Amino acid sequence: MNTRKRSAQTHTTRPTRSEPFKDEVYRQMFRLEASRPGAAMDLAIALLRAWIAADNPSSSGPCSGTDDRHWLRKISPICLTMIESSLRPDATQGPRAQ
Repeated sequence: MNTRKRSAQTHTTRPTRSEPFKDEVYRQMFRLEASRPGAAMDLAIALLRAWIAADNPSSSGPCSGTDDRHWLRKISPICLTMIESSLRPDATQGPRAQ
């Protein structure tokens, strides 16, 4: 019984310290996609906060791991495209990441 219980525990995912930053970035992406007022600025701020946390030299800080920086390198161009397209005058239907 202990072996089975132990193996079940190893397959569960643990939330990381970077989850609040990722959640905030994704939340602001959804808000921008829904054309909410101020969402472009909020997304930019959330992205900047995540990058600042990733550049924090203390290893105990949130969003400071290699995986988190890799995630930021992947998500940042998408966020920037969304922000830029929301600022265009012809963005009547809301931003669409390509």
